[in-house]
Amino acid sequence: MTAEFRPNEFPAASGEQWRELVDAVLRKTGASFDSLVTKTYDGIELQPLYTLDDALEPYALAPVKQGWDVRQRHSVPDPVALMNDLEGGVTSLWLAVPASSLERLLDGVYLDLAPIVLDGSADAARAMLRIYDQAPVLATEVRGNLALRPSGDALDVIREARSRFPGLRTVVVDALPFHDAGGSDSEELGASLALAVSYLRSLTGAGFTASEAFEQLEFRFAATADQFTTIAKLRAARRLWARVAEVSGVETVQVQHAVTSSAMMTRRDPWVNMLRTTVACLAAGLGGADSVTVQPFDAAIGLPDEFARRIARNTQNLLLEESHLGEVIDPAAGSWYVERLTDALAAEAWKWFQEVERAGGLPSAHGLVAARIASTWAARSARLADRSDPITGVSEFPNLAEKPVVRDQAAGIDSDSQTPRGDAPPTPSVSSGSDTFGLPRVRYAQAFEELRDLADAQPERPRVFLATLGPVAAHTARATFAANLFNAGGFATPDAGATASAEEVARRFEESGARIAVLCGSDGSYADQAVATVEALRAAGAERVLLAGKKTDAEVDGFVHLGCPALEILTNTYGFLGIDKGAER
Repeated sequence: MTAEFRPNEFPAASGEQWRELVDAVLRKTGASFDSLVTKTYDGIELQPLYTLDDALEPYALAPVKQGWDVRQRHSVPDPVALMNDLEGGVTSLWLAVPASSLERLLDGVYLDLAPIVLDGSADAARAMLRIYDQAPVLATEVRGNLALRPSGDALDVIREARSRFPGLRTVVVDALPFHDAGGSDSEELGASLALAVSYLRSLTGAGFTASEAFEQLEFRFAATADQFTTIAKLRAARRLWARVAEVSGVETVQVQHAVTSSAMMTRRDPWVNMLRTTVACLAAGLGGADSVTVQPFDAAIGLPDEFARRIARNTQNLLLEESHLGEVIDPAAGSWYVERLTDALAAEAWKWFQEVERAGGLPSAHGLVAARIASTWAARSARLADRSDPITGVSEFPNLAEKPVVRDQAAGIDSDSQTPRGDAPPTPSVSSGSDTFGLPRVRYAQAFEELRDLADAQPERPRVFLATLGPVAAHTARATFAANLFNAGGFATPDAGATASAEEVARRFEESGARIAVLCGSDGSYADQAVATVEALRAAGAERVLLAGKKTDAEVDGFVHLGCPALEILTNTYGFLGIDKGAER
């Protein structure tokens, strides 16, 4: 007999009851409730639980549409790659190619079916207008964006485009430079709003009405593997733009182009980028983006190959055609967590926008913007360095045996003009670069990847010996942790395996040829064996001895543990071994 489900069979639980149960568990671990609260780089506190008490009135401005536009970027004039994309499901093209190549590249492309977005060149915009004139397409059917900066001679091109092709947008408000410099979500939103307002001023100052000026703009935002924050960011962006439109006396909906983040992409273990971009694309679609560009997994290395491009477009095809994500308008609306996060992001971004405006707006306040984003990047760098913000395949779970992915860098995304931070190699960016305000372009993985490059450049991979104490069960947890940490810097980590004495550990250390050892064991084995093992290791030639953990009676030279300054330890280890960039082959 099947039991009948009765909705009211279980008593309702209150937030206070949940908190009491949580506090009881936390007391056993010594942790506080604050340890369950996550603070973002915008200072927003994300709670571990949201209830009906956190409910806000849903604020949805997502347009009614079927799916989103699958937009692929091309940085070299390759007609074969372009046609492969179009035949494989791409519905619009983002072209960062010389103006002289446009006519040949677009030969055979149905421009009424595949809108073209350019990359900010006035010459390319003029060439594109000539192509539209000659193409068998009605002027009213032309879509896309010339991506011009509304100043100087470009204003004449914008006027010409509007008079001849009323559905063609001409200006992109590119927020990617703010994200690619390491900025936070509210900084990206607020700075892009200030940039958009500066464009509105230029357009209206050139004779456009407010409504006409708004119609020229399309926004470009970064989508990251932080799913809910990306959803909330796009929702907040529409709310912010609606407010600007309201005070301008215009009714409009923000047009959004989401691009999977360049900053989150890795050169090491690039296959993981497929997972990152899938989550980012999912979030962009759920957040209501009108167009989405998924960067190929090898974009940080060089020119993507056909396999990478196919995976990138099929990521979108799967989410649209098989998962049907585009068939629900604003699916996150009503979520207590997402609504709260949307509201908080919008509030922080609006405050930042007002601060920029008080400083004279953009571009006058570029120094303020650069300093604010640099401060955020410093905070983010600190969390990346101690692996509080882990990067799978790089700072966590690195694979030293991975086969390098090689791509043509001369023609890839990295060939764009860039301003890397410090000694960092050029990093990928897919922004137009028309309004970067001198901001650097960074990747979250770059510091660890530089160490990996340094290790690979040595005649023999540098080693750190894991001095494991006792049976495998006693040392595997800390040995795994230590191996993971030093592998992230490119070090090989031979280990002693199961051992029964300090002498046995020391003998295997000698056989390893290493100069540095890390004790790995349990608290009990440290109490019984650490002192003797450290002495035996030093007698065997160990020049530096560390311990995986936080305390010991043995005379060690340092500790590695969860939350330790991993990047600093790795860098100092290279310094101790006398290896620096001058030692590369």
